[in-house]
Parts: sequence; structure tokens; C-alpha cells
Amino acid sequence: MRLNFSSVDLKRQGAIVVLATSNKTLCASAKALDESTGGTLRKAIGASRFTGERDQSLTIMAPHGIRASRILLIGLGKASEIDELAAQRIGGQVVGALGGSGESSAAMAIDSIKGAGLAVAAIAANAAYGAVLRSYRFDKYRTTEKADKRPSLTAVTVMVEDDAKARRQFGPLRKTADGVFFTRDLVSEPANVIYPISFAARVRGLTKLGVKVQVLDEKQMKKLGMGALLGVAQGSANKPRLVAMSWNGAPNARKKEPICFVGKGVTFDTGGISIKPAGGMEDMKWDMAGAGVVSGLIHALAARKAKVNAVGVIGLVENMPSSNAQRPGDVVKTMSGQTIEVINTDAEGRLVLADALWWAQKTFKPHTMVDLATLTGAIIIALGHHQAGMFSNNDELCDRLTTAGKATGEPVWRLPLGPEYDKQVASDIADMKNVGGRAAGSITAAQILQRFVQDDVAWAHLDIAGVAWSNTSGATVPKGGTAFGVRLLDRLVADHYEGK
Repeated sequence: MRLNFSSVDLKRQGAIVVLATSNKTLCASAKALDESTGGTLRKAIGASRFTGERDQSLTIMAPHGIRASRILLIGLGKASEIDELAAQRIGGQVVGALGGSGESSAAMAIDSIKGAGLAVAAIAANAAYGAVLRSYRFDKYRTTEKADKRPSLTAVTVMVEDDAKARRQFGPLRKTADGVFFTRDLVSEPANVIYPISFAARVRGLTKLGVKVQVLDEKQMKKLGMGALLGVAQGSANKPRLVAMSWNGAPNARKKEPICFVGKGVTFDTGGISIKPAGGMEDMKWDMAGAGVVSGLIHALAARKAKVNAVGVIGLVENMPSSNAQRPGDVVKTMSGQTIEVINTDAEGRLVLADALWWAQKTFKPHTMVDLATLTGAIIIALGHHQAGMFSNNDELCDRLTTAGKATGEPVWRLPLGPEYDKQVASDIADMKNVGGRAAGSITAAQILQRFVQDDVAWAHLDIAGVAWSNTSGATVPKGGTAFGVRLLDRLVADHYEGK
């Protein structure tokens, strides 16, 4: 979808979008259109339940007296509650309402709003950002879809008084959206297209943005002693890879050590010998969403030239049952030297991360490390599909992630860690076992990961199993792969780690 900025012109053809706040208060452009159409907007409001509250909308077709084919009136709610997310919802709502309407173009009129917490240029930039995010569609494999079923909206113009300033503010947001799309593409692909080697090949493309990419193969990982990661992969014909993406955006920073992001990349998860039920197993193509988010984040940071030294590490494996597959009862030795008794081969993500986390610390010496993984079904029982579970050894990092989550609409909720949970993963023959039973399943999984985090590293684990994929469309997130975490972590970096 093409997106442009211009000054306000209400004489356009196509769809025109105007705004209202609570109590049916029309913004300036809406008032002007109401006058041009002989009071059509007021009449339509009076004949409907539209009051200007957030997420409300009202469509006036073929309005009299103007060239526009339709007017879309969008409610913003109270002016004092208009923030970045509210502004992004404007754009998302426009694309959601007009995407398949038959309209090919739409123009949003963004006016100054008295009492709003954002200046008009920021509202416009974020409205554009929301429109781009909502426009995503993964349709590369559709070959017989009829034209009237495909999106018709191909161009959106954001009209605002200072369009040059809005365009400048939109620039870095557009780059972040590109990172979101990179993740959504990876997560949406089927497992016969995205497997460890092909995933690594996609990531190599980030070199065009100035990212240094390092790929370890099976032989190199074996030499490093990554028995946990390799144990998961041994049942598959698709060989594993470990990938590091380095963005050196602050070479003159006082602290040379990077912030590090680590992602679980199980490109398909059958459960291995502890095989999953057949129903819904096709969803396990997105068990690599953590790795997808890390890749999209590095894409975003590099594309917007973030002034930060950051590294993304992803462990890529496929978990399959075969005569070579890992068995329940096997004991694996991790790169750290710690041993794990494998009780359930479907609890494989923590095995992959155990070696990926350790290697990331030994290789890059990060001061802060955040890992993301579709790790447990238990987190869905606890939090549903609305928030990611967060576990950490550092209160300040938790506070920063919580704030960034609220600002980006990707919320996280902290759950506890503690030595009392270690008893559940005690093994009779190894240092630990890879599951701790049904009780507190997400917590015991995080306890295992914590054993592979060095004491001087600020660490957080985000369990994104409930938020990596959505079966319904949201304001700026269409149905499918959500890329939950890219915007969250991009904001974390922007607010706390750039230029340090």
C-alpha cells in the first residue's frame, strides 16, 4: 500500500476520513465537510448511535456537494486520552473499514485537537504508522482468489497542516514497520519453506542493512558442546543452525558491550517422540516466532540506524520423530557443562535456548539479555492471548519492558521466579530435568532458563506463546502472525539503550 503526506484538501475524490471526539464534537475538517454537504454529517450522526467514542465509525456514502465518494467519520474518544496508540488506531481503522470496500484511495484529514497529548504532526505520523501495520497481508500462495475478494485500497494520503514534519516523524516508524513485516513473513511461511537452513538464508539478507551475520552449522555446534540444542534437532532431516546478527550502531559508545536478544526458532514442532495431538499441529509452523521477532527487531534497528550495539541470536531446529530422534529419558550435556534429563521431548524450546543463551553470553558479553520464545501452553492458561509472560532477574529491566509494552500495545505481565520452584525440576540422574509437572509450568520453564544466565547479566524471558499468532484482526494487527515483541523491544532500545 502506498502512503503519502500532503496538506489538507477536502476537494479530493475517493474516500475522505475525518475525525470527531467525545460528545459528537467534530474536528475542523469534519466541520468543513458538514458545511460543504449541507449538514450531512450532523444529520447522519443524529440518525445513528455515533457519539465520537473511541473505535466508533460512521460512513456516509455518495455525499452531496463534494467530489468524495464517501466520508468515513472516526471517533477518537476523549481528547485527553489521545496518545500514540490512539493515533495508530485511526490508521488501522481506516484500512480495516475501507480495505475491501471497493475504494482504491483514501485521504485522512488530521487536525489539531485541543487538549490532546500529542501534537498534530505526531498524530498524523502515528496514524500513518497504524495504516501501514494494518495493511499487512500474507497472500503469496493465493492463486485463485477473485478480484472482489482482494483488498481494493492501494493508496492512503495523510493530510495534515505541517505535512513535512509529519513525514519526518513517520520515517523511523516506517522502518520499524518493515521489521514487523519481516517477522510476520517469517512466521506466516509454512514449514516446508522455512526450516533452519532457509531461515538462516533469509536472515543473511540483513547484511544489506549493515548487519553482520554469523551462521554456525551442526559440526561447529557439536565442537562447542551444544548437546541440548543438537539433541532436539537430531530427529530431523533438516539440519540445525545457530545464527547471530550484529548491529554495531554505536561504535563510540562508552560501553562497547551490546544488548542481546535471543530467540527460540523451532521451525516446526511435532513434539518429537512425545508427539503432539494431530488437531492443530499445523499451527506449530510458528513455534519459531521468538526467532522471527529477534530477526525483525534487528531489521528494524538497522533500518532506522539505531544508535545502539545490539546482537540477535537465534537457535534454529526442527523437532521431528524418527529412528534418530531424541527419546524421553535421554540425558544431554549443554554447552555450559550442565546436564538435563529429557523427560518430555515436547519441552524442547528450553533445550534450544539453554545453549543459545550460553553461547550468546560467552561470545558477545552482553550487559542485558532478553529472550523470546513460544515456550509453554501454560502461559496461555495464565494470561490468555492478551499479554506475554515476563520473568526476570532484574527489576529495572522489568519496569522498562512493562512501560515499553504499554506504549506499544504489546503488554507484558511479570510472573515470579524463586528457588522453591527448582525442586520441581530436580532430576535423579542429572543436574535437572526439562519439565516440572503441570503446576506452574511457565515458571518452572523459566527457572530452567535462568540456570543458563550469568549473574552479572540483566535478563528477561518473554513467553510469547499466547500472543505470537492471532485468529482475529485487531486495530493494527491483522489476523495471523502478530510479530508481537518487535515494537516492544524497538521501543525498549529507543528509550533506554540508544546513545549510551
